[in-house]
Amino acid sequence: MPKRRVLFLCNANSARSLMGEVLLRHMAGDRFESFSAGTEPDEHHALTLEALRKQGLSTEGLHSKSLDAFENEPFDYVIVLCDKAQQACREWQGNVGEKLFWDIRDPRLINKPDAYQQALQEIRRRLQLWLPLQASE
Repeated sequence: MPKRRVLFLCNANSARSLMGEVLLRHMAGDRFESFSAGTEPDEHHALTLEALRKQGLSTEGLHSKSLDAFENEPFDYVIVLCDKAQQACREWQGNVGEKLFWDIRDPRLINKPDAYQQALQEIRRRLQLWLPLQASE
């Protein structure tokens, strides 16, 4: 059975969507191919990489990418992680089976030392709820 393809999408592809890409690869890489992109990509944030590494997750080859880079690629799921990206995603003409909207607060805008860890844990919790639902398909 081929792996299902998942694209995590947020505005900058500097924190939340990168976290989603890495977490899904770690949690269910045997069943899913995981990618991430941004509607207005920026450099990955150093605190994003630090939060992932603290959890023992590989950040090798991780970099910000534009949504345009995936325009002609098929995805079973696109998981949108912010309101701003949701607006852009409505207009995107990509080949998508299902779009999910998980509004996760942008850790770059939260002035707390553990904001990146909190975002990572929220995405992990959502994946822990979502993945068992995928086993029945």
